[in-house]
Amino acid sequence: MRTYTVMDSPVGPLLLVGSPAGLAEIRFTPEGRIPAPEPGWTHDPEAFKDVVAQLRDYFAGERQEFSLTLDPHGTPFQREVWAALQTIPYGVTITYGELARRIGKPNAVRAVGAANGQNPLPIVIPCHRVIGSDGSLTGYGGGLPIKRALLDLERQTTGQLALL
Repeated sequence: MRTYTVMDSPVGPLLLVGSPAGLAEIRFTPEGRIPAPEPGWTHDPEAFKDVVAQLRDYFAGERQEFSLTLDPHGTPFQREVWAALQTIPYGVTITYGELARRIGKPNAVRAVGAANGQNPLPIVIPCHRVIGSDGSLTGYGGGLPIKRALLDLERQTTGQLALL
């Protein structure tokens, strides 16, 4: 059974989706429209109080790490990539090539990029911190303006955005 709520954020409304095991998805909304839940989901804002509080703290520049129970669904490879994403420090960016090296698969840059793009928990699993080898912003599920906004927030909070 899935539960959901919608929260306002500086990057537009976010659809938060939970499972009995934890936070399962964060969905951005196209053009700021309130997202529609899937059939059978139950609206339960109370179940997301901690998630909403931590995301608000993040957007206020007061939280750099999340302490939430997560339940992302994906292949073993995707989960490996998502686990590596969680080790990228706040305010730091790395390249897709570096991410592939970190998981011990330096020739799997494209596969790493695809797994990064399938991350069901953006922001909390910080896929926005992965950039192109030339330092450019490349692909983001919420769109490049949101990726830029998240990186700008982290840069403003830390005073710099480092590239590892």
